[in-house]
Amino acid sequence: MIRFQTCRWLLGSLGACLCAASAQDLSSMPPASNWVLPLFTKEGYRQMTLRGAQVRSTSSDRIEIKGFSATVFSGLPDSKVDTVVLSPSATFIVNRKLAQGEEGVRVVRDDIEVTGEGWSYDYNQKTVLISRRAHVVFNAVLPDVLK
Repeated sequence: MIRFQTCRWLLGSLGACLCAASAQDLSSMPPASNWVLPLFTKEGYRQMTLRGAQVRSTSSDRIEIKGFSATVFSGLPDSKVDTVVLSPSATFIVNRKLAQGEEGVRVVRDDIEVTGEGWSYDYNQKTVLISRRAHVVFNAVLPDVLK
């Protein structure tokens, strides 16, 4: 399981310079640049790394990310990359472990590559939903697929 307490701590630290500001003022904060958030299993293995060219906390549970990248690992000692999700912008909802965006997305795995627009990635369900212009390329043998 991802240590989302770490993510919550980071969200709090993004707004730390606004100690006296209200939640409505979070959107007026300048974004953090070259942001990286590594997340680990309870055993200490890499599970996911979120990155963004610019990131802004809009609430205690929601962050807006420009230049979004999520690298999902196996969560095992081998730290094998399972999935990479790339998008020009995304919203990450911490408690739901959900990334979503209206712009384009590219999802890359060893066996498949998916692109499209209007997307969401649900870590808990291990699902990617794409609502527009979905394009799928299989990089695996699919025997008898047309029978």
